[in-house]
Amino acid sequence: MPYTKIYIHFIWSTKNRAHLINKELKPLLLAHIKENSIKKEIFIDTLNCVSDHIHLLVSLGTEQTIAKTAMLIKGESSFWVNKQQLIKTKFEWQDEYIALSVNYSAIDKVRAYILNQEEHHNKKTFMEEYNEFIDANQIDILAKADKNLINESTA
Repeated sequence: MPYTKIYIHFIWSTKNRAHLINKELKPLLLAHIKENSIKKEIFIDTLNCVSDHIHLLVSLGTEQTIAKTAMLIKGESSFWVNKQQLIKTKFEWQDEYIALSVNYSAIDKVRAYILNQEEHHNKKTFMEEYNEFIDANQIDILAKADKNLINESTA
């Protein structure tokens, strides 16, 4: 039996960064994502969101891929919000996401960062955070091109 310990910090936004996650939806959405992830055998260590995006720290299993894990969480949670009619408009996640490997020695720092999202976003917008993640992690040139397109579309 293989033994692995691979932590991934996922970040994704609502479609067009719409502020869809209100105070009433947030606890329901987070609880549902946790509950559904257990059923799918996805181990979410820590998660939190603000009105327009979510952060998750996930420990990948031996048969899980980054893409499949993101797809399962994003697809099922948006389907559930819409089926339950928890908001007046259609709920969608953005297609794109950031997924970064996390060294075990940095786990506590990443947990704290995720749990302090509300305080953090009193100081920075999602786009400022997104740009910092792209730059700090030297995400490839295609992501930088996407970043430029995103910045142009919001100008």
